[in-house]
Amino acid sequence: MSRTLSRGEAPSAHAGAGVRELVPVLGAVLLLYFVVPVAVLVVTYSPTALATSLADAYVVDAAVTSLVAALCSTAIAVVFGLPLAYWLSQNSGPLATAALGAVVLPLVLPPVVSGMLLLTVVGPGGLGGLTDLALTRSLFGVVAAQTFVASPFFVVTAKAAFDGIDAHLEEASRSLGRNWTETMRSVTIPLAKPGILAGLVLTFARAMGEFGATMMLAYYPRTLPVQIWASFISDGLDAALPVAVVLLSVALGTLLIVRGLRATPWR
Repeated sequence: MSRTLSRGEAPSAHAGAGVRELVPVLGAVLLLYFVVPVAVLVVTYSPTALATSLADAYVVDAAVTSLVAALCSTAIAVVFGLPLAYWLSQNSGPLATAALGAVVLPLVLPPVVSGMLLLTVVGPGGLGGLTDLALTRSLFGVVAAQTFVASPFFVVTAKAAFDGIDAHLEEASRSLGRNWTETMRSVTIPLAKPGILAGLVLTFARAMGEFGATMMLAYYPRTLPVQIWASFISDGLDAALPVAVVLLSVALGTLLIVRGLRATPWR
């Protein structure tokens, strides 16, 4: 009887082994889809020509605008997002659930829609019409667009880092006479530091790459993504390529930094 069962199970085991061998092949197809465009860029275009184009004024101006605005929006995300992330981690009631939904909303909205929503607030029909400050078509508009779209990455990642801390460690710190501030400084923040830094890097990279909301809210001064679009529309792919290389370098640098932090912010 045992020999009969063994023979009956053999075809099923063989079929399972065949499916298992197919898994890496299917995964490799998608992996190639990610790698091939970058490889084509490296092989097709002359590094010397790209390096020369990177010195053009429009590329430098767009890079400076993106860098300044991304640093500002990342700083805003950290200053206001870190307390919010900690509060969300410590609470689980209906209010916290609604607040988390509001934080996640910009992640699922199309960036163009995010720009339209911001226009209703800071555009001519909103605060822009009540103040003499240029809230659109300005660096302020760029920072506002980047902050709306990118800061949720920091809040969600920092919340995940706080969620991973053993509450008993904070309780032990307070039982030793340390107050809340001292516990945060000596226990909570150090333990959450890898996730917080990873969230900071991802927020900066997302801000550098923001396009849709920025186009709606502040076409000028041009950021790198907006300059890519403008160069492509006016002069074609060759003119847009040097600007795209800058953003590609930022993306690759982000991956290296996150890897160096030994953090997995998407978990």
